[in-house]
Amino acid sequence: MAQIVTHNPPSVHPPAGGYSMGLELSQHNRLLFISGQVPQNSDGTVPDGFEAQCEQAWRNVREVLAAAGLGIEHLVKVTTFLTDRSQVVTNRAIRRAMLGEHQPALTVVVVETVDSKWLLEIEAIAAE
Repeated sequence: MAQIVTHNPPSVHPPAGGYSMGLELSQHNRLLFISGQVPQNSDGTVPDGFEAQCEQAWRNVREVLAAAGLGIEHLVKVTTFLTDRSQVVTNRAIRRAMLGEHQPALTVVVVETVDSKWLLEIEAIAAE
């Protein structure tokens, strides 16, 4: 199992939403790079509304982790691409619910997605 050390120096503003400023990995056996997960079900359908889409994108991240024999606790970096600033609060609440006490390094940006029906995309890196 990777040894993960968080770095939140007092000389930098404190993390505002359940993440770490820096994560150091040592003694890891493997890394898993998770491509951007869009809010699409296995049958190709896309849920209506941001909350349902955010939950689906997180389910997809968890499925990729599970396929590699890993879990949420192995995430070391998450990048979330939102399509509107108004989604920030809902995104934060859903992310916190999905991650529990785990606080990986985190980036959230506002972008335009490849398919306009996708309201977000989540990519991640996990380590064991």
